[in-house]
Amino acid sequence: MAEQHDLFDDIIDISKGISALKNPLGGVTDAIMGTGEQEAPQWNPADYKEKPRGNSIPCLLCNYEKSSCRACIDACPVNAIDIEEFSIDIKDMCRKCGLCTSVCPTEAISAKRLQPKRLYDAIAGAAAAYKTAYVTCTRALRRVPRENEVVVACIGDVKPEVWFSIMADYPNVSVYLPLDICTNCKNTTGEEILGDAIATAEEWAGTGLGLEVDPKRLKCEKRREYERKEFMDNIMKTTGLAVSKLNPATAAVTSVAQRLRDHTKKISALEKALKEACGTTTAKRRRVLTQGRQLVLSTLQEHPELAQNIQVSTPECDFSKCTLCGECVRICPTHATDLVGAGRFTVEPTFCVGCGLCAEVCEEHALTMVQHDASDLVVPDPESERRAAEAAKTHAEVEKTKAQAKKTLTKVLDSVEKMAD
Repeated sequence: MAEQHDLFDDIIDISKGISALKNPLGGVTDAIMGTGEQEAPQWNPADYKEKPRGNSIPCLLCNYEKSSCRACIDACPVNAIDIEEFSIDIKDMCRKCGLCTSVCPTEAISAKRLQPKRLYDAIAGAAAAYKTAYVTCTRALRRVPRENEVVVACIGDVKPEVWFSIMADYPNVSVYLPLDICTNCKNTTGEEILGDAIATAEEWAGTGLGLEVDPKRLKCEKRREYERKEFMDNIMKTTGLAVSKLNPATAAVTSVAQRLRDHTKKISALEKALKEACGTTTAKRRRVLTQGRQLVLSTLQEHPELAQNIQVSTPECDFSKCTLCGECVRICPTHATDLVGAGRFTVEPTFCVGCGLCAEVCEEHALTMVQHDASDLVVPDPESERRAAEAAKTHAEVEKTKAQAKKTLTKVLDSVEKMAD
């Protein structure tokens, strides 16, 4: 279906043409007079790379030296990570590829630009403003990115949880990777990691992620509604005239920044609800919600039907073997486990990341990791429930009014019929 085109769209198109014709020789004049704009940014792949930092507190191997977790060590293509004596050591030989951050189940290794929420905001911002948004790596792009291109050191840096949330909210996101670009890449583990992450997210979201391999097909076209919003914002800044009041249809257009703010508010409200419901253990230890889990919970809150596509692992206790030693509770990196009442083992599935450390430390083998769908991760949204209740109440009142009107009309018609007789 073609996009509707009205007077505002015509004005926007005309203004684009006028902008191009204002100073057709401006580039030549500026070059001669030396009064051109500031120097254009230069392409530097190092700008998109960052050495990760380790936090030993949530690290599985730091907490339990017999842990089977070696995810970050296995992911590192140059063996730059050592974990010993309860600390994480990232050596100077680190390539800053960021792959270790994407595979760590507890986010014990992180980099500022690769934080799940930060990546989500960057990709979502591009997808909300442009017809197509691309996620790519420095080797694939080799130039300064456009506004709709999100560059990371390796596409394997994007966790499955980020892809899942993006795919559920923005179907216009694609990965840009030219053919064989990964073949000679020194980040030897990246291709497998990105393949697994995208495959997992596609299974969870029940949809596919776009792939572009031809650089000539990369487009940078703003969404029409975003252009309208920009145009009207400029008018408001220049004239103080609220255009949205003159055209009610445009009042529903939400800016990109507002959409991201709404997403952040949703996560904050979700965290608050969880904190009020089960925010601390009986020992007053505050439960930890990783950023990846935050994205999954917020997405499932909006799309609860996708929970059946997601398989998660949580510990299940055989109480006949449990000695109530509490080691499983002490060792849990997110404090998702607890001993309640007379020492009965419980787990809060929304906080549990399925690392399995509690089962590993249990000497009596009372705990077993069990897979199930993510229905337990669907957190009720009080605001949505309130709106639904109000809508149901309004509908009931309307139906009641219609029934009364019908009854009154029937009574009047009966009276008229009797008078006619």
